[in-house]
Amino acid sequence: MRTGRPRKPIVLSEAEQLELDAIAGSRSLPYGLVTRAKIVLMSAAGLANRDIAAKVDYSTQSVALWRKRYRELGIGGLHDELRPGRPRSIADEQVAELVRKTLQSKPRGRTHWSIRSMAQETALSPPTVRRIWNAFGLQPHRQRHFKISPDPFFVEKIRDIVGLYLNPPENAFVLCVDEKSQIQALDRTQPSLPLKKGRCGTMTHDYKRNGTTTLFAALELAEGKLIGTCMKKHRHQEWLKFLRLIDSETPKELDIHLIVDNYRTHKHEKVKSWLARHTRFYVHFIPTSSSWLNLIGRWFRELTDKRIRRGAFVGVPALVDAIMAYIDEHNKNPKSFTWTAKANDILAKVERARAVLYNMASA
Repeated sequence: MRTGRPRKPIVLSEAEQLELDAIAGSRSLPYGLVTRAKIVLMSAAGLANRDIAAKVDYSTQSVALWRKRYRELGIGGLHDELRPGRPRSIADEQVAELVRKTLQSKPRGRTHWSIRSMAQETALSPPTVRRIWNAFGLQPHRQRHFKISPDPFFVEKIRDIVGLYLNPPENAFVLCVDEKSQIQALDRTQPSLPLKKGRCGTMTHDYKRNGTTTLFAALELAEGKLIGTCMKKHRHQEWLKFLRLIDSETPKELDIHLIVDNYRTHKHEKVKSWLARHTRFYVHFIPTSSSWLNLIGRWFRELTDKRIRRGAFVGVPALVDAIMAYIDEHNKNPKSFTWTAKANDILAKVERARAVLYNMASA
């Protein structure tokens, strides 16, 4: 039997429901505000305070407080109240001017603002500039690279490659294939010191060049196994040798779908002739300037980070042995990469980028 005073119900309008849903589902708003929005939504759904408290890990008194705050003040009541303290010494106009300068200007003779150069320009302290930049998410020292593919068949190729990743055809053996060329066999000029307590391992900044090799690799999409070999060059002759290796190491009853880039050796006339005679091979070219679409590039990065960059090799044979040993270890416990992006989402993102570039060019 229920005791105590009955709770005052919370009835939400359609607009209030939508706004609270947006706050409760946000990943960028403060955690406290998101939780309070959830409390109001659960209250409006008829849940008791103790049930809500258990779900959000609050006390029942806190749940009752935020219910009351919402009834009295609406959504504004869910925000933290201003606490007493020293009055602000920087006016809103100063903050706005600093943000404007950061976004719309550059320092004389330089490509971007630093904290100290902006502090000198605005007569504010470096810590103040840092706090304002952090508050507005400004990072002038950072830059992200991009390139929008000019391929006239970009849409068709995106749908083709993503379709292979998300819904491969039956009896298909999908391989992400590429060459990692000019891998250098670098040796250090002095011995390195090992890792020890209180000190990281060391390596000289200079090195000796002892030649290069090219890795031909194919990542099997389903299980993540690698087919790989190293060769001195990466002409169409070496590409044909690698295709024969793939043919010999894959199940004969399956169709082979190769995801490759637009390197000219992949389209050589002798390669086309070989593919015409081996009808179980199907080649899918990624759009130009879209190497991110080929998952073998992700594995190449792991190879570089975990085996090559910090290695020391007295010659090309030592480098080749290290690469092949890494592939053998990978194949003992293979792991693939899961593609999740849908073609429509990728195309929508590219269209937004094109629109931004067009607007900037026409401004």
